Amino acid sequence: MSHGSARTTVLGRLLIVQRHRAGWPQAHIAAAMGVSRKCVRTWLDRYAAEGEAGLHDRSSRPRSCPRRTSKEVEQRIVALRRRERRGPAWIGAELGVPPRTVSRVLARNGVPRLAMLDPITGQVIKASKTTTIRYQRDRPGELVHMDVKKLGRIPDGGGWRAHGRAHREATRDRTKRVGYDYIHSLVDDHSRLAYSEVLPDETGTTCAGFLARAAAYFAAHGITSIERVMTDNAWAYKHSIRAVCADLGAKQVFIKPHCPWQNGKVERLNRTLLTEWAYRRVYTTNTERAAALAPWIEYYNNRRRHSALAGHPPVSRLLPT
Repeated sequence: MSHGSARTTVLGRLLIVQRHRAGWPQAHIAAAMGVSRKCVRTWLDRYAAEGEAGLHDRSSRPRSCPRRTSKEVEQRIVALRRRERRGPAWIGAELGVPPRTVSRVLARNGVPRLAMLDPITGQVIKASKTTTIRYQRDRPGELVHMDVKKLGRIPDGGGWRAHGRAHREATRDRTKRVGYDYIHSLVDDHSRLAYSEVLPDETGTTCAGFLARAAAYFAAHGITSIERVMTDNAWAYKHSIRAVCADLGAKQVFIKPHCPWQNGKVERLNRTLLTEWAYRRVYTTNTERAAALAPWIEYYNNRRRHSALAGHPPVSRLLPT
């Protein structure tokens, strides 16, 4: 198999040799084969030195790479990835290495993508689906994304994540219904400023109240005007937050049914919430996990590096308040 950019195959190179033996001038061979005279000369010289074996492809890899990342740095990158389970931008900032270099090192060492890993154990559990189509609004408040993530509550004493799957039935009381928490979130499209709350349901009244509180949080951080609110087509969003949107002077925008990627920024926040807050460590009570959300949101907005913001936190795109 020849290189993808090669103009000739092994048989084509052998044809060059055969035509040269038949008395063809090298210029005529080059014209007939659609290659340069230097290319013809190269294959004739290789054949003269090595025989037919010299006509086969060779690796393009250089004999030495003096600027290649050292083994010590590669080991630190891989170790930090496995311990912290963070992306190339975060690892690069910690070690002073370009994110692209970190990506190449991880790929070279066969380290799977974060989206394929279990957030607690780090084991490969699934494949990832990504898109290269991205957009971003020009100013804060021009568009905000709103969504709800349903999350199973933690029984007192901890669930299977605390005790292991092997003891799941021994620690589970089937006579008690644990139920679900509903994580309501709002994200600004331009700055990625986020606000989330753990609420007991996703009814219209709850959604409306959350949007009002989220808008007040945004205003306290410099986003005093919200122009559009994008949501999915849930009944609570279609009918119950109209009054709040009207009070804010915001227009409601709905995604196309069954196309959650159109609301991708808040969907991505949902995944980040799961990996870095809900499942990052073991909680023994549901109250403990709920109490950890507000501090994590403050960390997310003020200190956590965001890959879409060139490694800066969301607050970096907002005016001081």
